[in-house]
Amino acid sequence: MIPEIRKHLNAEYTDAKYQSFVHELNSTYQYPTDFRPAETPIFLTRDVKRQLVEACGEIVAQLQTAEFTRHSTTAIPNGLSVPNETPHPTFLQIDFGICKDVHGNFIPQLIELQGFPSLYGYQAFLNDTIRKHFAIPPAYGASFNGFVRQTYEHLLRDVIVADADPKLVVLLEIEPEQQKTRIDFAVMERMLGIKILCLTKVKKRGTKLFYSENGLDIPIERIYNRVIFDELERKQVQSEFKFTDEVDVRWVGHPNWYFRISKHTLPFLKSRYVPECRFLSDVKEYPADLQNYVLKPLYSFAGLGVDIDVTKEKLDAISDRSQYLLQRKVEYAELIQTPDGFSKAEVRMMFVWQEKPILVKNLVRLSKGRMMGVDFNKNKTWVGSTIAYHEPI
Repeated sequence: MIPEIRKHLNAEYTDAKYQSFVHELNSTYQYPTDFRPAETPIFLTRDVKRQLVEACGEIVAQLQTAEFTRHSTTAIPNGLSVPNETPHPTFLQIDFGICKDVHGNFIPQLIELQGFPSLYGYQAFLNDTIRKHFAIPPAYGASFNGFVRQTYEHLLRDVIVADADPKLVVLLEIEPEQQKTRIDFAVMERMLGIKILCLTKVKKRGTKLFYSENGLDIPIERIYNRVIFDELERKQVQSEFKFTDEVDVRWVGHPNWYFRISKHTLPFLKSRYVPECRFLSDVKEYPADLQNYVLKPLYSFAGLGVDIDVTKEKLDAISDRSQYLLQRKVEYAELIQTPDGFSKAEVRMMFVWQEKPILVKNLVRLSKGRMMGVDFNKNKTWVGSTIAYHEPI
């Protein structure tokens, strides 16, 4: 979005430079990147950055109202409520497509949001690695609110580990060594000294949780939760410890917020940065331009079940309409000029929530397909995961 920087970066690009960059991403930690790193970061103009921050501010303000608390009480499915819920999430992600308004100006439009962790470790590592291999102007940063690597790590340690012994803190996931985000787990393990643990390895005695290491049972005091509920349900994972058990542990990212702040939230939000969205059960008459809408299941992750070719017949066939959203499509702008066409961008604004939400990092996905997912970008280049740089406002 800043032509002079884009022109320079594109002119300096070589395949050899990209391959060297990817090699470092894949060889520094225990695991490689299992998602495609894009060939370039993006650069936000001051106006787009301002709008992103403004949009986040409007959304976050609505998430802290009594009206939202009442709205989100219906978000948690029956039988999945986890005891000892915290008064707010520990992590918050807000995803925006970069679009154009009727005047041709760039404007962010909300895609989704979630009260769940993202790639907090990997994005810091990615920033360091991009700066080694590409000519990023020194004035441009990837963090917000003045964070640098040292202060950012301190914040993550304060939130995730707090005053506990790191050995008593676990990053909990289902088969973590097989997850596409496993490089992030490895970064967090090295950064914070915490244990990566599969849910099936947790032992339970009364209300206490443990894991085994070198023949010893180690008590678990804090859980940095990376378990996604729909995967837990879909895989029918068998474990000694159930999320709904009453246990003596501190959740870092309480599981209930996975539901409370999710697609379920979208119809509640009002802003010029938020496209029209309704529960399908509230739609009494279909819009005449259904082709301009997208159908989303309430509880899915990474784009699973999203239908971008909506028809009356498909909508009529849905029995439990309360479990789906009808959202007006947004048209992603052709943003990044590449050797074989333009890439579109989605920017994730990443928060850590202490007494209040703190904007810390961003994550960007580039796409040339109809959607952001891997399946829509096979055999394409200048797509995948990256980061947005920006000047201080």
